[in-house]
Amino acid sequence: MLKDLFKKSGNEDEQKRKMENIVVFIIILIITVLVINSMWSKDKESTENKVTDSSKVLANTDTTEGRTEEELEDKLADILETINGVGKVKVLIKYSESSSVVAMYNETSSESKSEEKNGDGETKNTTETENKKEIVYTDEDGESKPITEKVVMPVIEGAIITAQGASNSNVKTSIISAVEAVTGLAVHKIQVFEMKDE
Repeated sequence: MLKDLFKKSGNEDEQKRKMENIVVFIIILIITVLVINSMWSKDKESTENKVTDSSKVLANTDTTEGRTEEELEDKLADILETINGVGKVKVLIKYSESSSVVAMYNETSSESKSEEKNGDGETKNTTETENKKEIVYTDEDGESKPITEKVVMPVIEGAIITAQGASNSNVKTSIISAVEAVTGLAVHKIQVFEMKDE
C-alpha cells in the first residue's frame, strides 16, 4: 500500500515536470516568433526606403544618347586617316535611334483565387493575378545605382565619309571596305566623297 502511494506521487511529479517543460517551450516559441517577425518588418521597411530613394537615380541614367555614336565616328575617322593616301577625314554615321540602357528587373507574380456562394446556391470563382516588376539596384560608394542588363545600341542606317584622297579609286575602295567591316553596312549605304580643299 505504501508502494502504491509513492508511485502515484512520483507520477504526479513527472506530469508536473512535463507540463512545466511544455509551457516553457511554448513561451520560448512565442518569443522567437515575435523576434523574427520584428526583424523581418525592419528589413522590409529599409528595403522600401532604398527603392524609393534610388528610383530618382534611374531617371538620370537610362540613356547614353550621343556618347557611343560620336565615339564610333571619331574612332572610324582616326583609323581611316592612317590608311595610305586617305589624308584628312570626316565621318557622319546615320542611326535609326539613340542607344539606351536596359535595367535589370526582378519580376514576381502572384495569383489568388476566391470562391463566393450567393443565396441561390451558385458559386462564383474569382481569380486575381498580380505582376510586380522591380528594378535591381547595387550599392556603389554609398549610392544606389540600377544594375544594367544590357545596352541597346542603335541600328546604323548609313555612313557618309569625306576624305582628301577619295578621288583615287583604290583609296575610295579601301575606305568603303574599312567602313563596311566596322559598321556591317551594305556597300550601297556607304558614300565616300572627295573633301574640298580649304
